Amino acid sequence: MTMDACKMHYAVHNGTYVLKLRGDVRVPLCTSLETFVEEQIGHDDDLRAVLIDLTETESIDSTALGLLARIAVLLQQRGLGRAVIFCINPDIQHILVSMGFDQVFRILNTTAALRDRLDEVPGNCINEESVTQAVIDAHRTLMGLNESNQACFRSLVDALESEQRQRQ
Repeated sequence: MTMDACKMHYAVHNGTYVLKLRGDVRVPLCTSLETFVEEQIGHDDDLRAVLIDLTETESIDSTALGLLARIAVLLQQRGLGRAVIFCINPDIQHILVSMGFDQVFRILNTTAALRDRLDEVPGNCINEESVTQAVIDAHRTLMGLNESNQACFRSLVDALESEQRQRQ
């Protein structure tokens, strides 16, 4: 069985963002997701809530999880409620809970009743340096969620930062 390539779609209605991730969500598309989170959600003064639909997500890597965690941190910094994750895949639910997402998100085991037309998140041209930085930043966000994540990802972040310094 082959995994479907990742597709990311979104809609915005009265300050509420809906972000739908489909297929195999991995590093190559994370720079697009990072740009969307930073430039769209992060700079929207009318931001009220974020709904993340993972009901069609087949798999998700730790970099993508780190970027989703950044949404939770952003909402906390602004004094807004928790972002909501819709997830029906027990394997992905297990990963979310093991990463501490149940502490910063509302995770609902239901299919989202979101019928709005969603636009595709624009793709970015990626280079190795921007991907490496996105991976580092995403894992630093995950490390900030709990001690278990800190222990789990410390060596990865240290190795990537060391590699980054050697290239400069």
